[in-house]
Amino acid sequence: MRKIIVLSFITLDGVMQAPGGPEEDPTGGFTSGGWTVPYFDDFLGKTMTEQMSRPFDLLLGRKTYEIFAGYWPYQKDPSAAGLNNAKKYVASKTPLKLDWSNSTLISGDVVQEIKKLKKQDGPELQVHGSGNFIQTLLKHDLVDELWLKIFPITLGMGKRLRHHYGSIYIARSENFATRRHRCLVRPRGRSKNRIVCLIVHDEAKTPVKLSRGHRLT
Repeated sequence: MRKIIVLSFITLDGVMQAPGGPEEDPTGGFTSGGWTVPYFDDFLGKTMTEQMSRPFDLLLGRKTYEIFAGYWPYQKDPSAAGLNNAKKYVASKTPLKLDWSNSTLISGDVVQEIKKLKKQDGPELQVHGSGNFIQTLLKHDLVDELWLKIFPITLGMGKRLRHHYGSIYIARSENFATRRHRCLVRPRGRSKNRIVCLIVHDEAKTPVKLSRGHRLT
C-alpha cells in the first residue's frame, strides 16, 4: 500500500494559497501571493531537500501541475532532478496537455482511481500545492500524512487547509535550538492522519509562541 503525503506551506491562520508568488493563484481577489519568500533560509531549504530526497512519485492537481511543468524542467538543481524524474499523476476534470516527462492524467472517478493507485507497488505519493485537490483527498480520507511548514504570518483571507474531521489544533510543541519549533498537530475528532509540522520563525522578531490548543485551521 502506497502512502499519500501532503507537503504544504500554511500561515498561522491556515491559509495555503499562493505561497510562492503573486501570480501563482490570485483567484478570489487574493493579493498576498509570495508570503513565504521573506522566511526562506538554508534551514528550511535543507528540510525540504531531506523530505524530497527519498523515492517518491507526484500526485498533483491541474493548476499546480501547469505551474510546475512551466518551471522545473528548466532547472538544474538536485530538487529539480527529483521532481523531473518522478512519475507524475495529475487529477483534472478537463483535458490537459501533458508536456512534462513521465506524466499520466487521472480522469473520470478520481477518488476510485487514486484508491487503485494506492494499492499498487511503488514509492510514496507526494502532493505539493494542489489546494483544491487536497480537500478532495482529505474528504475521502486518502491522505496518510501531512507535512506542514507553518509560517509566522496571518493573512485573514485566502484558501485554507481544511480537514474533513474539523479544525486542526496543536497537541504538543517543542523548541529547536534554531528558534524553530517541531510540533505534533492533530485534527479535532477522529482521523488516521499523521501530521508533522515545522514552525518557521522570523529571526528578526520575537519567536512565535504556539501552545497546546492553538487552532491552525
